[in-house]
Amino acid sequence: MRFSENTIYIPHILLPVNAADPAFMRAWSVIACDQFTSDRGYWDELDRETGGAPSTLRLILPEAYLQDADAAEKIAAADENMERYLAAGIFRRLPRGFVLTERTFPNGAVRRGLLLAVDLENYSFTPGEQAAVRATEATVPERLPPRMAVRRGAKLELPHVILLYDAPEADILPAPAAEGAPEGKALYDFELNRGGGHLRGWFLSEESAREIRSRLYASAKDGFLFAVGDGNHSLAAAKRCWEEKKGAMSAAERENHPARYALCEAVSVRSPAVVFHPIHRIVTGVDAAGFLSALQRACPFPVHREGRIASFSAGTDVAAAIAFTDKFISSYTAERGGGVDYIHGGRELEGLVSAAADRAGVRFEPVGKADFFRGAAANGVFPRKTFSVGEGYEKRYYTECKEI
Repeated sequence: MRFSENTIYIPHILLPVNAADPAFMRAWSVIACDQFTSDRGYWDELDRETGGAPSTLRLILPEAYLQDADAAEKIAAADENMERYLAAGIFRRLPRGFVLTERTFPNGAVRRGLLLAVDLENYSFTPGEQAAVRATEATVPERLPPRMAVRRGAKLELPHVILLYDAPEADILPAPAAEGAPEGKALYDFELNRGGGHLRGWFLSEESAREIRSRLYASAKDGFLFAVGDGNHSLAAAKRCWEEKKGAMSAAERENHPARYALCEAVSVRSPAVVFHPIHRIVTGVDAAGFLSALQRACPFPVHREGRIASFSAGTDVAAAIAFTDKFISSYTAERGGGVDYIHGGRELEGLVSAAADRAGVRFEPVGKADFFRGAAANGVFPRKTFSVGEGYEKRYYTECKEI
């Protein structure tokens, strides 16, 4: 399959003018809004830590607050802050190019990524569509409107979407900084807040970006260029918002409009630092023992219980176990009340379950990544919230922006 030139788009990226200042960036860069959704304490503490300093926290709505009565006011405040930051000269606009990132996690693993943009016309979250950029988990339509509301009035997008490509990292990216490349001084080099590790980034010129883009195109198999590893609903919301906007545009306006191109970070699925973690379920507002007993009786797979957390036997088909569990939870809570949330991290699940007696957890094994692309190409999407690339604290931190 031949890709259009701008399937991968070379954008103008915005960074703070103070990006070289580690203290500034520690307050500026915050974790993706869809993390710690059941832990408002994380976000409340982050709010206190950043204080009045310029921060991407002021440009987003953490999804922990999405159901608050004043969510619309919070969204409006984020839009106003974007305009205020732009007017105040907080940003500088880089020449067209990519940003090469190196994220060092607390365990010493290094994930190398490439900040680029993709054409939303070449992305699909519809199962079975053979798009160049594909969702790998089921998209839930009712989860899109609040995310679209966040994006509609925004002047900027802040990327937390991770795209995965199926090629050795060394075949695509410049050599690591430890080996003397890339050339030039880092754009930023700082310790992330809240235990996120360390982040460095380098600018890659338009010429270098074109060469890398050609290598990525050559690495694709049967037209499958990128699989969405993280941020599927955010990218789907961007697609829907673009479809709303483009109807009133001429063909020429559509071709170059910045909202057509979404900023994402591309990472090799083969990197040792890319680890698929399961996304667990927590059910709240129920008789925990009754819920778990009912799950055990109904489930076609062996279910084990440890306290108020259920798990499945090793070797159980993870996708099938998740599909069954989600259907069961939906039916159970519709009949008896209660709610469900999706939890990244086993320790986080244990802590949240132990915090109240009316909570039960369901723990899953990770999806194996060896056949990830093959399975996604053959079977379409996995059940929603099947896997996560990394633990919660390893998610992408908002650092760069793009005008939309």
